[in-house]
Amino acid sequence: MKADLHCHTHLSDGKHSPAFVIERARANQVTHLAMTDHDVSQALPEPASEHDPKLIAGVEISCLWESFEVHMVGLFVDPTNATLQTLLTQQQIRRHTRVAQIDAKLTALGTTGLLSDLVAKPAIALTRSHIADFLVANGVCKTRQKAFKTHLNRSGKLFVPAQWCCYTEAASAIKTAGGIPVLAHPGRYALNKAKLRRLLESFTAAGGEALEASYPNIAADMNQYLIQLAADNDLYLSTGSDFHDAAAQWTDVGKFPGLERTAAERGIWHHPVWMKDCGASEQ
Repeated sequence: MKADLHCHTHLSDGKHSPAFVIERARANQVTHLAMTDHDVSQALPEPASEHDPKLIAGVEISCLWESFEVHMVGLFVDPTNATLQTLLTQQQIRRHTRVAQIDAKLTALGTTGLLSDLVAKPAIALTRSHIADFLVANGVCKTRQKAFKTHLNRSGKLFVPAQWCCYTEAASAIKTAGGIPVLAHPGRYALNKAKLRRLLESFTAAGGEALEASYPNIAADMNQYLIQLAADNDLYLSTGSDFHDAAAQWTDVGKFPGLERTAAERGIWHHPVWMKDCGASEQ
């Protein structure tokens, strides 16, 4: 079994269609695939081939914990669930409002057209990555990295703080929709180990059930620390590429370190919801 449980499409800040991501997963021999777009959960497409991976309905919700932005993946969610869709609609409105405020700042600096450019895209959830691409395409910044550093990050010319939901609301909505709340890429947050441990404790208390312990570029010591935190908090372990773009050299669908055998015993494929939907899986 090869499970990639964190991927993005052009419905949020990915570069490609859901069909492309599925084809990429099949080419890379992924057996289980979750497309987890930011604040978007859509009905799954019908498999085009018996060789397609098993598709798992997912979402990635941006939320706040103690003023820090963290991301929570929901796996096996019912995309028609009213509670989940209400929250996601609110999140999408927050995103659109933020983009409109950034557009006003950018217009004041002499560059117009951001909002109209973004709403013409297939994305349902507008992100800062879309804005960075616009800044590069319009010659405002030379690179996406420069766009974030000089314009979009906290000290940037276009900075507008995010107004995300609380992490407890995100976890509750995922569970109400029948899903498994998973803390996405915990090692990427700007938190020391003490705060990271506190985050995991808060996440667990809010109903969180798993954390991502394997993703591209994760350091070996962080991988081991996350495995220990999962054991300490009785959490399952999840894996994912966080795929966005086939042109990116650092990631691809299904490309991340596998869990060592003892850690795989805590794999999310042992969760009752997984067992009900996918059956027993060999890892």
